Amino acid sequence: MSAQNAPVIIKRKKVVAGGGHHGGAWKVAYADFVTAMMAFFMLMWLLNATTEQQRKGLADYFAPTIAISRTSGGGDKVLAGDSLSSSERLSASGVDGASSAALPPLAEDPPRPPGEGAALAEVAALRNIEEVLLGRGGESLVAREALRHVVTRLTEEGLVIEIFARAGAPIFAPGETAPLPVTTQLLGLVAQAAALVENPVAVAAHLAARPVVLADNPVWRLSSGRAEAAREGLVAAGLAPARMRRVTGLGDRDPSAEGPAAPRSDRLEITLLRRH
Repeated sequence: MSAQNAPVIIKRKKVVAGGGHHGGAWKVAYADFVTAMMAFFMLMWLLNATTEQQRKGLADYFAPTIAISRTSGGGDKVLAGDSLSSSERLSASGVDGASSAALPPLAEDPPRPPGEGAALAEVAALRNIEEVLLGRGGESLVAREALRHVVTRLTEEGLVIEIFARAGAPIFAPGETAPLPVTTQLLGLVAQAAALVENPVAVAAHLAARPVVLADNPVWRLSSGRAEAAREGLVAAGLAPARMRRVTGLGDRDPSAEGPAAPRSDRLEITLLRRH
């Protein structure tokens, strides 16, 4: 057979797009499915983890609040005087709208009891003294070593500033009523901080219990003398004498949490009394 009469063979190659017997559309569908499942489980979690009031707030957040009217407003102002915040009615100018006179008045904050504002302001002022004295908001008025003798707490009675003894670091010499230099320094700084307010002041002195019971126990005279010495130190540092409400020696009858004989039980408590 000659070359001119040879049959012509045509090979057709089948091109498959999308990588084999399937395309990439399933990936998009799977992504939509995962997104829907994530939204579903988030909704289930919200229904279980929120209260009825919180769910109401979420529903109100997603509720449309723009006024809708079936008829033209026709007003001469923006939205014809309708409010964007009205979610209980349609436009006041629409056929389905309710009269604005029928809407209940907005709820107002309940009035505070008399004196509550003054009490809150007083607590804030006492907190400020606490931060200034201990340096929580910046520099402290008390030196680093002296600061280890001071602790404060805010109680129903007022701000209590406690100056206490530590093991090997007393605030009074044994059996003496005269304060040591570190105690005098602390009393001066307390008087300086107390000058920021006008609250009355109370001073109380406590002693650690002695292991031996004595017939003539000097703890009452000693604690009273130390309380009086603390009062004098505060007045000498600038505290107005008229602000002093009481000076008390409590002996060893109110020990610290560390124990009656612990050094911490030997302490002074200076209280800026609350007035409200």
